[in-house]
Amino acid sequence: MSKVDRSSPLPLWSQVESDLRNRIRNGEFEDAFPTDVSLVAEYDVSRHTIREAIRHLNKSGLLLRVRGRGTVINRAEFEQPLGGLYSLFRSVEASGVSQTSRVLENGVVEDREAADRLGVPPTTQLVFLERIRYAGDAPLAVDRAWLPYSIAAPIVDADFSRTALYDELERTTGIRPNEGWERLRPVLPSFTDRKHLELDRNDAAFFLQRLGRYNDRVIEWRTTTIRGDRYQFLADWSQHSSEGLRLNAAPTDD
Repeated sequence: MSKVDRSSPLPLWSQVESDLRNRIRNGEFEDAFPTDVSLVAEYDVSRHTIREAIRHLNKSGLLLRVRGRGTVINRAEFEQPLGGLYSLFRSVEASGVSQTSRVLENGVVEDREAADRLGVPPTTQLVFLERIRYAGDAPLAVDRAWLPYSIAAPIVDADFSRTALYDELERTTGIRPNEGWERLRPVLPSFTDRKHLELDRNDAAFFLQRLGRYNDRVIEWRTTTIRGDRYQFLADWSQHSSEGLRLNAAPTDD
């Protein structure tokens, strides 16, 4: 029987939630998620406690209540078609889960690598926005974006806790990226990003690099580390799409 510590200052529902979260991540419940009644017996707590734990797991996106099936594990919570310039904010919100951000930095910097990607001199002032993106209560991505200060100066004072970068950029400057390219590969995140994303040492993630343009002018360089267990990308093949794979390459910056 799974145990809770009744002498702990943590609420019982929080202990149950944490234990269930770990069990889900360890691959339990592959066939079916337990009923509330069975969890009450297993943890020896009230049904209210179990329901509160499940409510928080639902809110974080790990579980779903499905009519006719009860509670199920949300194995692939967020899906994004490849081939379009998308907004992570809109992608998450479209799934019915609230998207928020914790801003780590929003200011003016000089960054030689980012400047090179943007095609500007290395001492050019850039707006740098670094955020942890949350889906529900759980971290989903660490997002870092660089934009020329000459374009993006107004967003330095913006509140990004509940808004998308492109929406704010368009609101304050009248422009937003309308073309560009994106490269995607699997990585083992850095120690810092693992900590931000609450990942274990061997948990993989997606690493995205994006170059955004507005009418042929490069206005954004972005890198995003996304949890691989909460997000997936979809490629839709059609008779009109180009064939073949590009090996170890991305579109050029011209």
